Amino acid sequence: MDSPPAGCHIGAMITDNRKTAIACILFSAVGFALMGATVKLSGDLPLHQKVFFRNLVTLAITGMIFLRRRENPLRKTPALHLLLLRSLIGLAGVFLYFYAIDNMNLADAAMLNKLSPFCVTILAALLLGEKIRRHTAPTLAGAFIGALLIIKPRFDLAMIPALAGAGSALCAGAAYTLVRAMKDLESAHRIVFFFSLVSTLVTGPLLLLRCDPATGSQTAALLGTGAFAAIGQFGLTWAFHRAPAAQISIYNYSHILFAGLVGFVIWNERPDAASILGGVLIVTMALISHRRDLAAANP
Repeated sequence: MDSPPAGCHIGAMITDNRKTAIACILFSAVGFALMGATVKLSGDLPLHQKVFFRNLVTLAITGMIFLRRRENPLRKTPALHLLLLRSLIGLAGVFLYFYAIDNMNLADAAMLNKLSPFCVTILAALLLGEKIRRHTAPTLAGAFIGALLIIKPRFDLAMIPALAGAGSALCAGAAYTLVRAMKDLESAHRIVFFFSLVSTLVTGPLLLLRCDPATGSQTAALLGTGAFAAIGQFGLTWAFHRAPAAQISIYNYSHILFAGLVGFVIWNERPDAASILGGVLIVTMALISHRRDLAAANP
């Protein structure tokens, strides 16, 4: 039997890579949804204690990767200032996101956090000089309206967790923008290592000031937070290494669905009508942006 043309092999390989990337990003979304659940399940432990364990496990895993490759993760680099800035901004985002998870529905916190791609668009224009295309403005406005429906602006303390969730998206957007700035300077696993290292070094001393004793179930939840965060982080890394972001990034919004499902099963959480409408609006704007990115990538 004659072998198929070379183009068939390439086409099949691209398709397989895209399928693998989608599977990885869905795997990542499940990991981050379960991370949110374990943050809630760890109860009233101090926030810095939860953040410490979230990063300690990832630090151990990335450290082993460098050890296996016999590479020095602390070698000199001209991008050190960018690595440190990305790590500190990312750490602030984790604190805000964990606070939002602790004080509002898991699905609502996830929906607000998924504003980060829209924040990347704005910050990339401000910091990296990337142009915002004319057709992008309506999707940004739509996403902002969706966020307002979830936040439900009002002048009382009840709004703070929602603002923290939106703030986590802004920090994540800034962190991703810095990652984009380092795309030709640093590897993905070195960026993750630095983020985990800086986060651990910052939150570690806070444990000396206050470290509440944890029950067996709380300890398991803390370790689960770190493990599921690592699954989410590496799932995303594997996904974007196998397919262009324009082709697969929309699947990252499945995190909202998984978070809603986990919140309903464990705590019987039910987002109200305004939150559901806001989430639908955010995802719709993301889908429109995704299709336009695909069209731009494949003229």
